[in-house]
Amino acid sequence: MQRSSFAQNLRVAGRFAAAFFFLAAFSSRSYAQDPPQPATNPASSAATGPSREVTDELGRKIQVPQNIRRVVSLAPSITETLYALGLQDRLVADSDYCDYPPEAKQKQHVGGTISPSIETIASLHPDVVLVNKGINRLDTVNTLASLGIPSYAMDPHSVAEILTSTQRLADLMGVAQAGDTLATKLRRDLAETHERVAPYPPRRVLYIVWPQPLISIGPDTFMADALRYSGAISIVNEPQSWPQISLEEVARQQPEFLVFSGSHMASASVSIEALAESPGWRILNAVRDHRYANTSDAIERTSPRIVSAIAELARQFHPEAFEKVDSRNATPAEKTVTTDEGGTNQMIPTESAPLPTEVKPAPKPPHARLGLSDKRELACAR
Repeated sequence: MQRSSFAQNLRVAGRFAAAFFFLAAFSSRSYAQDPPQPATNPASSAATGPSREVTDELGRKIQVPQNIRRVVSLAPSITETLYALGLQDRLVADSDYCDYPPEAKQKQHVGGTISPSIETIASLHPDVVLVNKGINRLDTVNTLASLGIPSYAMDPHSVAEILTSTQRLADLMGVAQAGDTLATKLRRDLAETHERVAPYPPRRVLYIVWPQPLISIGPDTFMADALRYSGAISIVNEPQSWPQISLEEVARQQPEFLVFSGSHMASASVSIEALAESPGWRILNAVRDHRYANTSDAIERTSPRIVSAIAELARQFHPEAFEKVDSRNATPAEKTVTTDEGGTNQMIPTESAPLPTEVKPAPKPPHARLGLSDKRELACAR
């Protein structure tokens, strides 16, 4: 009965994923073309007061108010970043899938990431709409422009670029110092994690975006870059960002760990433990030995929270790298515990250990595609 239910769930997930790929192929278009000129009767305050010209991460020059007070976010990662910068009071609305921090769910929603309600956005008179090239559509940007509503696009492709993107957003919003402070802390925490795992051979892992059909991540994605920072490397070396691979190939490669995001497994209604009973999966040593690394959806979002997700994975891949620091900070009764009960991922900087000057980021993909990790639209929650 368990195998039958598992197989049925996988068939449903497969049809859902296939439908999404059709949608992604239909809707993803390049942002490179010039946007239309703003309408003469704008729905934004950008034309009613002092303005300034800024350049977004796609190289587009846009006009925004000198002081931005009202923004709409169309991506979960951008909403998270605004909260991390302390700018939540300027966020007048976000997408249906902006769920972190929990307070973000109380904001007014303007629809999904692929097809938000333009009418609702216009009624809010935002100074600027914040979009992410990876999941938002060019049609949305063009329609907003025709109404005189500027949109600022973010497009990071590596962990390093995520931190730089955070600083650029802070500068756009007029809080550059807050952005610099946050980015400095994140880089310190990231360097601490990398320094701890660097002496150990990287774990060979399979990151599972979707179980059936089996979809993983390409080496040029920011998620693969996050794995490298955590002391692991994907066994998948395909040119696509989200390649479909066969279980036979996985069995040949025999990864040391299977890596899951909690959101993916919840969406597919698949229990990780059920894999051990599934034909094909149970021949993997990682399944037989229960070598699973499970993390939150933070690993899938191009927001500051990815740094804590990297540390969380690093502790699962290389617990021995953290035994000394955990022991040093534990009470006498806790000295034998290598990680705390809640699996904390906060890094503890050490003044005696120099930080690495640079960790080479993943190369930029030749073009962006819609992702797969938003729980409901299966768009990568960036």
